[in-house]
Amino acid sequence: MLETAIVVKVNEGLHARPATQFAKLAKEFSCSLQVFRGTTCADAKSAVKLMLLGVKQDDQILLRADGSDESDAVRRLLQFLSEPTAGVALARHDGNGGSGEQAGVTELIKAAGLAEAAQTQQQEQKQSLVAEGAAASEPSVRGVAASEGLAYGEAFVYLPEALRAARQFIEPDEVEGELARFGVAFREAIAALDTQFETMGQHGDIVEALTDVAQSDEFSGAVKDRITSGWDAAAATLQVGEELAAAFLAMDDEYVRSRADDIRGIARQVTLRLLGRDDVSLASLTQPCIVLASDLSALDFARACVANIKGLVCIKGSATSHLAIMARAHGIPAVLGLPVPEERLREATAVALDGAQGHVWFDPSSGLRADFAERIAQDRSRRAALSVYRDVAPVTRDGRHIEIAANLGSLTEIDAALEAGAMGVGLFRTELLFMDRRSLPDEDEQYGVYSQLAQAFYPRPVVIRTLDVGGDKPVPGIVFPQEDNPFLGWRGVRMCLDRPDVFKPQLRALLRAAVVGNVRVMLPMIDDLDEIRRVKTLLAICAQELSQEGVTYAQPKLGIMVETPAAALTADLLAPEVDFFSIGTNDLTQYVMAVDRVNPNLAALYRTDHPAVLRAIGMVCEAAKKANISVAVCGEAAARPEMIPVLIGLGVNELSMSPSSVLRAKKIVSEL
Repeated sequence: MLETAIVVKVNEGLHARPATQFAKLAKEFSCSLQVFRGTTCADAKSAVKLMLLGVKQDDQILLRADGSDESDAVRRLLQFLSEPTAGVALARHDGNGGSGEQAGVTELIKAAGLAEAAQTQQQEQKQSLVAEGAAASEPSVRGVAASEGLAYGEAFVYLPEALRAARQFIEPDEVEGELARFGVAFREAIAALDTQFETMGQHGDIVEALTDVAQSDEFSGAVKDRITSGWDAAAATLQVGEELAAAFLAMDDEYVRSRADDIRGIARQVTLRLLGRDDVSLASLTQPCIVLASDLSALDFARACVANIKGLVCIKGSATSHLAIMARAHGIPAVLGLPVPEERLREATAVALDGAQGHVWFDPSSGLRADFAERIAQDRSRRAALSVYRDVAPVTRDGRHIEIAANLGSLTEIDAALEAGAMGVGLFRTELLFMDRRSLPDEDEQYGVYSQLAQAFYPRPVVIRTLDVGGDKPVPGIVFPQEDNPFLGWRGVRMCLDRPDVFKPQLRALLRAAVVGNVRVMLPMIDDLDEIRRVKTLLAICAQELSQEGVTYAQPKLGIMVETPAAALTADLLAPEVDFFSIGTNDLTQYVMAVDRVNPNLAALYRTDHPAVLRAIGMVCEAAKKANISVAVCGEAAARPEMIPVLIGLGVNELSMSPSSVLRAKKIVSEL
């Protein structure tokens, strides 16, 4: 028997793909192989057990081998564990260099970056349909106005039902038949997995990893054992799926925890075949429709044929939820948080909705359908006419120049912003670089992104917000404490100042990128003057380090995001310390109004046009004017036609929004 300790250098540890490759390599040897992490042991030939071991990069493990070929096995496996790129060579990658395993969700997250402030189809006069015409006489249900625009179409009800086996136990003489039924259903589900993931942009290496999990003793082996002991095949599959998913959920690593959904998905697909049922799927949309759902996840949306979704209606969700952001990014009218039971959705055959006002009509009359058709046609014509404003630098009639910039979350959105005539970037959300991955991006990776962004818009300014995450949107590499209210907790600049190991690489990358373009750095969640000064000190340290290393850098302008009442109330004290303000109206409204912005029951109170919020914005603008610095709005209100004149009247001189809202904003400003 041989035992060897080693520090794992595989990038991001033994997660799905490298665990699968490691187990595949281990199976080439006849000797028994075990991996120890502390006192916990796993069979090296089981990818599932290796994943559940939770081995991360730079963890020390013990490899034990016992058998005739133990020396060769240890040598080969140690070589695998010593190579950072182990398990990657066989993996295909997407066009952006990211792994196929994360492509579907990553693209969704990139798409979400297009639309934090987006409202792409609002009518210029913003009048509710319920105030006039056929809609006035027809009852509607009102939810949260999540993505503006009008839509009408046939209903597609997306309410996957919980699966239940008809029985739990079988007779002894039924065991062989149930094993055979399970085998057929299992093979069909695995075969379908390839097609499913190909449509999501995933590739063969991911299918291999998931297939290995499905075929493991922990899943298919456990199901067969349970059938042999007298369980019905469907009951056994569902039970084993839940037990294995629970084991993944018990892990500390968020990425490993998320694999629980994969396990449940495999179990569901096998069970559907055992029950002779087809599952409802958004991938099956073949014609335009309105999707009705209780809730939609990122994976649900990833599988959808978005081109055929004319509108979204959900019982859950809010205007600032991920689903709302994705809907706005795709220009899909949406009403969320609709107070109806699921049964009401099931009964609907056709639906009309006004995403700007939050109204939904189930099975509307012919008169209302005609009204919608006319208004939708008018809206298309208005949007087409806006193209003349692409190269316009808007000026109000009293001579005020207003910058109209874009909010972005990834480099893939640059072309859309330039095509819309965005006059720079008013908010680049760097947190999207840190999410949906296993480890933090290093300085060079961040520099590459920031410099490409700066070059694309040069000489226009690009405002890059430093990492803005908290317990509500955690990222790998940062352990967030359990907080009763993460929106008021350890987040934004608070977290970054406590984690210089995270913050300094970002600041160094920003200093380097400032050489190639007009980079401006913006700090989120500022409350206190001391926070700004501490960041300045850290910037000076980073600059000194770069100078000593002979690395070229430049000093970017430094600004803050005004989104807390403390920052608004002390704006006169903060203004002399910075080069610009940018008001984040989404959070400022939430904090001033003491309203959870993701709670649909409080939607009526979540009002940026409330006098309290407007007074706070006015105070910030007055402080900026006295300090002779610029003030922008980068929250959702910046794109709202009825708010643009108000914000400009208060003293705002820049508005930043989704690229899809830029042309309309330019037109409105030019006519003020």
